[in-house]
Amino acid sequence: MRMSIVNATVFDGVSDDLHDESVHIEDGRIVQVGGAFEDARVLDARGKTVLPGLIDAHFHAYGIDLDLVAIESRSPSYLAYSGARRLVNALKRGFTTVRDVAGGDPGITGALAEGLIPGPRYLYTGPALSQTGGHGDPRGTDSDFCGCHEFMNEVVDGVDALRQAVRDRFRRGAHAIKIMASGGVVSLTDPIRVPQYSPEEIRAVTDEAARRGSYVAAHAYSPEAIRHAVENGVRSVEHGNLLDADTAALLAEHDAFLVPTLAAYDAMDRRGAELGMPAVSQAKNREVLASGRAAVELARAAGVRIGFGTDLMGVLEDEQLAGLRLQAEVEGPLAVLRSATSVNAALLRRPDLGRVAAGCAADLLILDGDPFTDPALLWSGARTVVQAGVVV
Repeated sequence: MRMSIVNATVFDGVSDDLHDESVHIEDGRIVQVGGAFEDARVLDARGKTVLPGLIDAHFHAYGIDLDLVAIESRSPSYLAYSGARRLVNALKRGFTTVRDVAGGDPGITGALAEGLIPGPRYLYTGPALSQTGGHGDPRGTDSDFCGCHEFMNEVVDGVDALRQAVRDRFRRGAHAIKIMASGGVVSLTDPIRVPQYSPEEIRAVTDEAARRGSYVAAHAYSPEAIRHAVENGVRSVEHGNLLDADTAALLAEHDAFLVPTLAAYDAMDRRGAELGMPAVSQAKNREVLASGRAAVELARAAGVRIGFGTDLMGVLEDEQLAGLRLQAEVEGPLAVLRSATSVNAALLRRPDLGRVAAGCAADLLILDGDPFTDPALLWSGARTVVQAGVVV
């Protein structure tokens, strides 16, 4: 249970520079950085860089298809097995923590905790909350059916019903709450820019979350929807592709986070048609694709804390590491590494994650080289993943 990673170059999750240090681990935690450590197994990392394990703050374990109806119509056992595979694939890529912002439940969390399935640390919101006809409502204009299982989304309208839904999610172990505050790409009936939920409904959700010491994440694209969410207490804005400068300043004023998901739009633009995405969804994706990078630049200029997420559905999950490349093309490798480690840890309110420092979880990613001089190592290089002090 004691391990020393020696001869390493270390990025601690925060600093501008890399440092030559040894990292010492005991019982799944980092106990010392630098110096000697007796009676430990030694892992020689000469020529390699040790980073904090990556955090994907917008992940969907149950997002096994681009078709929301297809997901909600599957059997729970099939979805659980498929979700387990998606989780272990994420861990192998170096994502030692994921935040599932539309799904998750005590079952899959318990299976991970007991070692029945391998995977990253798993923080979940339960099904996202959507208004009727909102982004989480899978019905088209000419269909009328029950979404059945409500694995990823639940349609809930009205202040009292929303309070009850939020309380039940916390009863079931939710880390945070997710709402749909604007239209979306894969939903069929909602304009992408229009704000969703009334102010009273959003405030009911954020009030319940705050009293539990938690927070609310909101799917929102347009300035109108982002402002509507943040002014009513939302802390984490997901996507935000159509952000403008004034709304970026509002995010900074409220100390809200932006979690861009550039990988999803790039992947759907290249592969959506062959995967059968409806024409209306392809058109929506084109609307937000080009503006996603500009939103990151505007947020950075305003002083917004920028996280990292991917939001990949179905077979597009294999594009998870490409999200690092896309965000690095906007801001460079240092910024995206901070986003995917220490900034995301701050978003999750988990100071024990996202850093290489004494007292933190020994969740680490070891790359064969220097990602600052060769950023491609982040998304295409060989890697060793350490979770809770164990090489996986």
